[in-house]
Amino acid sequence: MVAAAVVFLTMGILSGYCAGQDVFPPGPVNGTLGGNVIFKTTINPNTLFAISWTFGEPPVPVVDFVSSAGPVIGVGYVGRISLDNSTGSLELRKLTLIDSGTYRVSLRTAAVIQVGSTSLIVYETISNVTLRANVIDLMELNDTAIFSCSVSSGSFPFSYRWLNGSSEVTARYRIQLGDGGRTLTIANVTRYDQGPYRCIVSNPVSSKPSQNLTLIISYGPENTTMKVTPLDVLYGSGSNLTLSCSAESSPSAQFQWLLNGTLLSNNRPELRLENIQANQSGSYSCWAHNTRTLRYQTSEPSDITVLEPISGANITTTPNSSIIEGGSVNLTCDASGAVITREWMKDGNPLSAGGNIIISEDKSMLSINPVKRTDTGEYGCRVSNPISTANAKHGLIVNYGPDGMEIMGPSEIEVGQKFTLTCSADSIPTSSYTWVLNGTEIPGHSPEFTKEKSEYSDSGDYTCTATNYVTGNKTSVVHKLSVKAKGSLTPGLSAGAIAGIVIGVLLVVGVGVGVTVFINKNGGSQQPVHDNPSPVYENTRQNQSPPLPLT
Repeated sequence: MVAAAVVFLTMGILSGYCAGQDVFPPGPVNGTLGGNVIFKTTINPNTLFAISWTFGEPPVPVVDFVSSAGPVIGVGYVGRISLDNSTGSLELRKLTLIDSGTYRVSLRTAAVIQVGSTSLIVYETISNVTLRANVIDLMELNDTAIFSCSVSSGSFPFSYRWLNGSSEVTARYRIQLGDGGRTLTIANVTRYDQGPYRCIVSNPVSSKPSQNLTLIISYGPENTTMKVTPLDVLYGSGSNLTLSCSAESSPSAQFQWLLNGTLLSNNRPELRLENIQANQSGSYSCWAHNTRTLRYQTSEPSDITVLEPISGANITTTPNSSIIEGGSVNLTCDASGAVITREWMKDGNPLSAGGNIIISEDKSMLSINPVKRTDTGEYGCRVSNPISTANAKHGLIVNYGPDGMEIMGPSEIEVGQKFTLTCSADSIPTSSYTWVLNGTEIPGHSPEFTKEKSEYSDSGDYTCTATNYVTGNKTSVVHKLSVKAKGSLTPGLSAGAIAGIVIGVLLVVGVGVGVTVFINKNGGSQQPVHDNPSPVYENTRQNQSPPLPLT
């Protein structure tokens, strides 16, 4: 082999020599333990007369090739190499760690010898990457996590890459990388630091990830919130409600419920209120507790108001006996359930305070003082709350009178004629009537007194007395009746007609006297404007009727 190399060099001296690193691409060449590597030259395929590969210092022959004799393979390389006779490239297989070093090559063409060298570094692949943490159960903002990444086998140098989920972890605030990147430190961990974490270890020929490691970070409770379903301002008794409580917490928070600050027995995230009643109204809140952090938080309270539907609305009066004009009366409006508002009406129209009407501040009582007859009517009370309404009515009768009495009937009649006297009075209730003639009571209680055939003894003072047995009042009125002889009241000229005739006669006489005076003043010979005197005047003088006697 040495002889062949000497011959090779001698031939190079005789034919020309060229040395340079450009025979190989920039190195070194990396190889994997047990794997293969190819030392590629940069020359184009050509007819090579001789090729020589050596390794290390002192050089150890790998392979010599002379075109006329074929390749000669060095000790330790038999079965491990392949040579490209046209480019001088060499494949080395089944790499071992001692294959690392410098490789040189000499290539001879017909006129030139080229030499070059490159380096091979054989690496052992990385395996069994392990990730460990000082502690995995931490408390938010209190504890620090320290991760360390280790490799059981593999060749240096190692590089480390850290991932939180799919995001790469780099050194920054609260996060430090140490020991060449082998350790990761996270100070004052937060819930967002829980992972999963893994480290990836690499060398020039391999890269391996560790297993995932997830931290358990306890935090909370925070943002404790209570929700009411269905959500409303007021609820009717008998409604079903669900109160749910939630909080951001790890581990999950435990819950308790409070009503007006007092703990309830329920310790679940939901509180079901079925067939709720008015006595369950109040301020509800939930209390969240974390047994790991020993922290607790209370939600904002929610006021739940339960109203009983209104029923049994009625109006009562005081006094409850008969109402008499001039007195007073109180009307009270009551109902079962939660009464929020009351409205008073009379005869269907809204009624407000004023005059003799007084309404209490809560509108539960309407007072009338003094009572007037015009206060008679139907009074209504509407009671309501946001979930129901009820109405009550009461008829109020004001008793009054009797007053405004009068007797209607003739004041004169002829004997034997029928006559009727009618007595009337304003009165509630209707009055009872009695008649007295000239001090003698007439049997009966009718407002009318009728006699089919009058007698002279029927003349006199008729006294009608009206009595209201509720008010206790009575009033009387007198009517005079005169019974006259038959025919004395026969219809004739009335006094007005007679007066009219007398006035007419006097006017005619006056006109005649005036005409006579006028003629005398004008000499008696002057003729009147008309040829004949007015027939009116003559008729007046000649046919003047005697005055009628006055009756």
